[in-house]
Amino acid sequence: VRVMESGGGMVQAGGSARLSCAVSGMTRYQYYRYDMSWYRAPPGKGREFVSNIVIDGLDSGGATTYAGSVQGRFIISQDNANNTIYLQMNDLKPEDTAMYYCGIELYLGYRRVDQYWGQGIQVTVSS
Repeated sequence: VRVMESGGGMVQAGGSARLSCAVSGMTRYQYYRYDMSWYRAPPGKGREFVSNIVIDGLDSGGATTYAGSVQGRFIISQDNANNTIYLQMNDLKPEDTAMYYCGIELYLGYRRVDQYWGQGIQVTVSS
């Protein structure tokens, strides 16, 4: 299974950017729950939760959650057919500067059975 982020770079404050996360080599099954998420690590800080979408089995959509710091500015979405999730980031602020990581965790009931993470992609917001 491979997880690959794309779309990062340098953006001016107030601007927008869209990150993509493509998951390849994984077959989805009805009995799993898939938690697809974005985390970020600001310079000199630990990784923090940004947003996730939880998808049951082969459903095309799922429940979304956002960190308070990005609520109303970031939107997570998915393309089920292509096993890709997106993070649309609007009204970017310098404090959004971070390495962004995409991951997918597989759950059977409440037990996590596997997880895969990308290498991360840098987003830099200039003031």
